[in-house]
Amino acid sequence: MSVQCEVTAKQAAGASMSVFERYLTVWVFLCILAGIALGQFFPGVFQTIGHMEIAQVNLPVGVLVWLMIIPMLVKIDFRTLREVRQHVRGIGVTLFTNWLVNPLSMAFLGWLLIRHWFAPYLPEGQIDSYIAGLILLAAAPCTAMVFVWSRLTNGDPLYTFSQVALNDVILIFAYAPIVGLLLGLSAIVVPWSTLVISMVLYVVVPLVLAQIWRAYLLQRGQQAFDTAMRRIGPVSMGALLLTLVLLFAFQGEAILKQPLVICILALPILISVAFNASLAYGLNRWLGEKHSVACPSALIGSSNFFELAVAAAISLFGLNSGAALATVVGVLIEVPVMLLVVSVVNRSKGWYERTEAKQA
Repeated sequence: MSVQCEVTAKQAAGASMSVFERYLTVWVFLCILAGIALGQFFPGVFQTIGHMEIAQVNLPVGVLVWLMIIPMLVKIDFRTLREVRQHVRGIGVTLFTNWLVNPLSMAFLGWLLIRHWFAPYLPEGQIDSYIAGLILLAAAPCTAMVFVWSRLTNGDPLYTFSQVALNDVILIFAYAPIVGLLLGLSAIVVPWSTLVISMVLYVVVPLVLAQIWRAYLLQRGQQAFDTAMRRIGPVSMGALLLTLVLLFAFQGEAILKQPLVICILALPILISVAFNASLAYGLNRWLGEKHSVACPSALIGSSNFFELAVAAAISLFGLNSGAALATVVGVLIEVPVMLLVVSVVNRSKGWYERTEAKQA
């Protein structure tokens, strides 16, 4: 193992949840209330913000998304890709879950629950948009919070870093085709040019800038890097919360008329997380992978890069779209749901390791 990878592993092992991360659901709920209230009292202000666009890109939201994403991408160390061969089974399970099962299962759940079962309780003109938002969410594997979830399960840090780095590489090339294909199968038409531009604007460019920044910080020493990471963490979270205030200022009228929308949109996300986490965990057990790999594999396989999904939804469908709302629901339930998965895999460690002993 290289010195750089050892340092990366120590960083992952030391990851912990900040106050903002631990109570993310509370902050999101407060942003919902603040956004709805501000949208009702100051509609003119938000209409002005909504029209601040260049080439269909809302400038305030674009800036906020970059402030959300870049600090997270700085943590990615692509040198850990060399460690992929050390965990072939776990990597294979997670790739299968992330890039095939998760998007397909969400597209199916969107079709079943949103287009059919609960359609009478949803605004008719937003059905396609809600499904699109769910697909955008499911097709983007989680990048940043995975380090926290892995730490809480005593997951293998090198596996976690190498899996996230590999997912980020795949994301650049696979996200747009997967989303375009599933939206097409769901009879939802989106301009491919807009989808590709969104990928370049919200993944490729931030990733390049983040890696340049990372290299600069590491040249100044590990302490300078760690200090910068601590300082920019609140910036990323603050940008996320401000984005949510903007979104709910635009969504407030629809939510006040049909408050059950959020609960209905949460249902396919909850089912998807439970199914994909169970599948990844079970497949790792069946293949004889270590528990320290199976845990982060299940967590990565079932969580989402909701910052990217929110940005893509806004670019493709607009701030006041059902797609943007659907991705925000993913933010709302991310922390409590993933903490539940963490609890389940931790509590089942004895059962899992008994199986490992039998196979050995």
